[in-house]
Amino acid sequence: MGIVLRSEPQVTNPVLLAAWPGIGNIGLIAIDTLRVALQAEEFGDIEPWEFFYPKRLLIRSGILEHLEFPSNKFYWARTGARDLLFFIGEEQPANRGRMYAEGRQAYRMANLVLDVAARFGCRRVYTSGAAVALTHHTIKPRVWAVPNHARLIQEVKEHENTVLMSDIEEGSGQGNITGLNGLLLGVAGKRGVEGVCMMGEIPTYLQGVPLPYPKASKSVIEALTRTLGIEVNLAALDDMIQSIEARIEEFYQQIPPDMKDMLERLKNVAYSRPSEPGPITEDDKKKIMEDIDQLFKQRGGDD
Repeated sequence: MGIVLRSEPQVTNPVLLAAWPGIGNIGLIAIDTLRVALQAEEFGDIEPWEFFYPKRLLIRSGILEHLEFPSNKFYWARTGARDLLFFIGEEQPANRGRMYAEGRQAYRMANLVLDVAARFGCRRVYTSGAAVALTHHTIKPRVWAVPNHARLIQEVKEHENTVLMSDIEEGSGQGNITGLNGLLLGVAGKRGVEGVCMMGEIPTYLQGVPLPYPKASKSVIEALTRTLGIEVNLAALDDMIQSIEARIEEFYQQIPPDMKDMLERLKNVAYSRPSEPGPITEDDKKKIMEDIDQLFKQRGGDD
């Protein structure tokens, strides 16, 4: 039980990119878009039995023939100076009713992913997810980065449109990455592997909307491709962004006018340190969060 490798790709100086579903599926879309664009080949997976319940049972002629589980697959692609390994998880191993992984199962999965990374000589891993932020959906999302070692801080700071999460989170120098995106980095650090989580910004008023947010995924891809020195065609992603933006505008027009007036002020928020004054005060932030929470309670489970 565990890892199943169907081939042993010969790779040079590889880097691992891993992703699971999350808010807006930002990280999943970013990493999977790179996988598809680079025509990465599948070479293995993690057996699902100990992590997941079946998604579906296939019954034919009255006989149960097949159990379908969430997939957890490894891929590889040759890109020149370094090769890339991908891990794409269709779900995070979590207790029922929870979205994000935690506990022994999550820890075991993180180690299994890193076992494969170690087998092929990866010395760095990247994960990706969402950064819920007081920003507006018409603004280009930034990428919040969290490295697992101090020696990576300067490198992260040099990336365009990228900021350290600790510089954003109220100046506290602290923050939290939910689920396996953060856990994998922590486990990687314990195993001597460098790691960075790159999170695309999603407006706080969209975090509960049942839509992907590929606009932030594109920001993550731009940061990753610059870091890795590769180029990919993002035409399909741009089409997806355009389609989703139209649906977001439909939702935005349904927001009550007084709340929308406050959200419109987010268009003028400067990208500055939290200690610097801006158009959104701490009281404004609290009011926005309370109003958003109330809005979703009123909407219930409607799309």
